[in-house]
Amino acid sequence: METITITLVKSLAGRLQNQKDCAAALGLKKVGDVTVQPKNAATMGKIAKISHLVVVK
Repeated sequence: METITITLVKSLAGRLQNQKDCAAALGLKKVGDVTVQPKNAATMGKIAKISHLVVVK
């Protein structure tokens, strides 16, 4: 299965609750956190919601 690496590069402070929830669902809690997730529709939807806060490789 194909995977993607997601890094949180901007703070979650002052963000909408649904954006904080998406980051938590991806396993991102603080700036610099990195997680590896499967590349599927659910993950891509979460990334789309917080695309301005993360870097995807």
